[in-house]
Amino acid sequence: MVTNTDIQELGHFINGQTVLGKSGYFSDVYNPSTGSVIARVSLATQDEVKEAITAAKKAFPAWRALSVGKRAEIMLRFRQLLTDNMDELIDIICKESGKTKEDAKGEIARGLESVDLAINAPHLLKGEYSVNVGGQINAYSSKAPLGVVAAISPFNFPVMVPLAITSMAVAVGNCVILKPSERVPCSALYLSELWTKAGLPDGVWTVINGDKDAVNELLSNPKVEAVSFVGSTPVAETIYATASKFGKRVTALGGGKNNMVVMPDADLEHVANAFLGAAYGAASQRCMAISTIIPVGEDTANKLVTLLAEKIAKLKVGPYTDSDVDFGPVITQHSKETIIGYIDRSLEEGATIVCDGRHPEISKQSQGFYLGPTLLDHVKPGMEIYEQEVFGPARNIVRVGSLDEAIALINAHELGNGVTIFTNDGAAARKFTTEIEVGMVGVNVPIPIPVGYHNFGGWKRSRFGEGHMFGPDQVRFFTKTKTISEKWIAQGGDTTSSFAFPSNQE
Repeated sequence: MVTNTDIQELGHFINGQTVLGKSGYFSDVYNPSTGSVIARVSLATQDEVKEAITAAKKAFPAWRALSVGKRAEIMLRFRQLLTDNMDELIDIICKESGKTKEDAKGEIARGLESVDLAINAPHLLKGEYSVNVGGQINAYSSKAPLGVVAAISPFNFPVMVPLAITSMAVAVGNCVILKPSERVPCSALYLSELWTKAGLPDGVWTVINGDKDAVNELLSNPKVEAVSFVGSTPVAETIYATASKFGKRVTALGGGKNNMVVMPDADLEHVANAFLGAAYGAASQRCMAISTIIPVGEDTANKLVTLLAEKIAKLKVGPYTDSDVDFGPVITQHSKETIIGYIDRSLEEGATIVCDGRHPEISKQSQGFYLGPTLLDHVKPGMEIYEQEVFGPARNIVRVGSLDEAIALINAHELGNGVTIFTNDGAAARKFTTEIEVGMVGVNVPIPIPVGYHNFGGWKRSRFGEGHMFGPDQVRFFTKTKTISEKWIAQGGDTTSSFAFPSNQE
């Protein structure tokens, strides 16, 4: 892998081999903590993508024919390699994404949950069986892999999301083509090395680095049966519409504008501590990050603002090499400038600033893409910073007078990824969880991300398609069901014709 002083040219992983790109076009890969270029990654042409798809298609019959138990053994070896090489993987994640080591370790742990679920494929692939459904006919079902499937992952989770949207696909017998974000290609290529060491046959796992040209080929190529995507809502909608037009099965997870409702009876010290990590962890570059805290009642709001101001002022932003920092930089200079723009416009629209992180102290010594934690009060629906997903450490306070008002406010937003409520009132929690129109809901849980064996996915414009990122729905998404009706006729049995529509009444 690359170091800060070694600018390496990265290519793709196709048919079991690391190959240099042929296009001649490259994208710079930055270390966000220093602002320096650490690698250049080749952007694949459509012809290169076609070649990769053809290799995967060729590998599919043998992989499909391998027993599910043998596939699970490879998954087990892959899991062991992930844990054995965790320190190196953490270092790669930190260098190309700017995450702290603690956060990178947590990301890998979450990714392992998806691998664990996939190891259980022999159980999850079991079909159904019914004896004598009518006329001495037995009926049963089986699940078959789709073929070649594509996975398109974002920059903010270089390991967790690729593992979440590919592990089950591999385990149930598909061949996978991963198109990671060109900002974080090193992690995906390292995963390729581990798959090879685990014994995965050539062509079953592919990494294609590229931009829109590569994505468009994956969406339109008739040999690709399904597409799984995680990213922003506008892109998710385009991915869903385009791939669906070409007859593909699609899951496209978009953005989130996640809220934390705080009832007057909640322990505000606990709430404030929970908010810090949920709102600012990973520089707020998480689709499940808390964007807005909604205190119910002015007294609750005023006390909470005082507490948060004190705690946020103590947060430290810096490079992952500093074990004392709470979070690192945002992914690019462009992202930093975009986030500052959101803050500036919110102040023009009438918000007030509680904590200003636009120019952190570290920016005086470092060219890294740093922003400190910003908290804005008196934010209102209709303000740009409230309506749009801000992928950076600029968080909002929206004051409401009642739980009903909070629920109505959240339900009116076009995004419905995650939400949580902090309260000691069971009736309030029940009302909230029943009436809220959001896909993932927490009660006194700062980030309501389900564990790997439950389905992950938002509602409304946070998810397009019917699949989920992990959980049991992944088995259904990456397989097709075949139902067999079977009858064995005894020697000399009745073979007369019947013109009635078959039923179970015989």
